[in-house]
Amino acid sequence: MLIDRYLDTYDFSERHYVLVSGQPEEIYRTAYEIDFTESFAIRWLLRLRGMSTENFSLRAIEQSIFKKLDEEPGSELVLGLIGRFWTIFGDLQNIRSPLDFCEFEKPGYAKAVWNFSVTEVGSRSRLTTETRIKCLDDESRRSFGRYWTLIRPFSGLVRMEMLRTIK
Repeated sequence: MLIDRYLDTYDFSERHYVLVSGQPEEIYRTAYEIDFTESFAIRWLLRLRGMSTENFSLRAIEQSIFKKLDEEPGSELVLGLIGRFWTIFGDLQNIRSPLDFCEFEKPGYAKAVWNFSVTEVGSRSRLTTETRIKCLDDESRRSFGRYWTLIRPFSGLVRMEMLRTIK
């Protein structure tokens, strides 16, 4: 998996999947283009976080705070983000390239990767999303751990809703 190139070891993770009728390429294209604010739950959670509820698609996400790290068109997309996610504004770092992401090792921060992948399973396809977080020192690991305890259920809900919307 491409995601392994960016965070093969991590401190926190979450994975969800859904089986979908259709060919992987078609499902991948839909996943990339669909506006996830079709989901009431996603709109509500975005508003709660103070984020825009217009055009929340993977295409829009990769052109905003996340950086596209890698892609195998029709199969897997990997997005990355570096910051102090447990703080109010997140102190997000500017990632100019996948190499920037890989080489960033500043204590006090965490690196996150988020992928969407599609694999054929018999006559259907499995659409999976996985999030991995690696904290770059013990203090950031403790801080993120507290934050993750609070945010994980909502993070999971958003991802499950994204999968449901694509399906």
